[in-house]
Amino acid sequence: MDWLAAPFEVTFVQRALWGGILVSLICALAGTWVVLRGMAFLGDAMAHGMLPGVAVASLLGGNLLVGAAVSAAAMALGVAAVARAARLSQDTGIGLLFVGMLSLGVIIVSRSQSFAVDLTGFLFGDVLAVRPADLTHLAIALVLALAVSVVGYRPFFALAFDERKAHTLGLRPRLAHIALLSLLTLAIVASFQVVGTLLVFGLLIAPPAAALPWARRIPLIMAGAACFGVSATFLGLLLSWHAGTAAGATIAGVAVLQFLLSTTAAGLRNRRGRLTVPSPAADQRLEYGHSS
Repeated sequence: MDWLAAPFEVTFVQRALWGGILVSLICALAGTWVVLRGMAFLGDAMAHGMLPGVAVASLLGGNLLVGAAVSAAAMALGVAAVARAARLSQDTGIGLLFVGMLSLGVIIVSRSQSFAVDLTGFLFGDVLAVRPADLTHLAIALVLALAVSVVGYRPFFALAFDERKAHTLGLRPRLAHIALLSLLTLAIVASFQVVGTLLVFGLLIAPPAAALPWARRIPLIMAGAACFGVSATFLGLLLSWHAGTAAGATIAGVAVLQFLLSTTAAGLRNRRGRLTVPSPAADQRLEYGHSS
């Protein structure tokens, strides 16, 4: 079993594993609400819409996390403003701002001499370069994400399934939506510098979507998403070590593969259930044949 344990005897791989675990837990909390609320496109747009802030912070020698947070907040506010002012659908506003912010970021980054390196690092990160300070930041972000999820559980739940009912119950859906966007922003901003926007979005969407067919309650979906995310991190690092592939992209690929396997297995389970459980019409036919 040396092939299984050998990679994780190296210090930087151990830190990468812990970093991936923390990111998986944060993304399980935020990603479950994103999947249930149907906000996957917004999550992708916000992840890539951080590029202008990151680029400006990098060129000015500032803090990348601050630049990312400012850009993500501007993206979230811009989506709401465009949709309300122009009477466009939310998807249209997201798409327009997504393209605009990403284009602006590429333009800014292209002015620097390290264009390719900076953009590659933004998209894919470097999970194998996780530092102890990064683990501390991720641990703090996890505590904050857990607090927001616990405090906002009831309004988030109502908002995910029936916004009008949330308003009727006095749960202030607009405020809940802002809090949900804040949770999403926290997950993306806290994680992108370590693992890049590709892996953040992969762990934000794929594990909750993989857990969704197997759980009925939201806490169980979050727990399942955490398990899928952690296993994707472990298997991704293991495959990356032995195959010599990019660690972040391999983890994201494993997460998507888990989703495909999970949905396939759930589909086979449902099909088998439909074949083994007689339909009402079949029950009537059997009953009629017995009485005759």
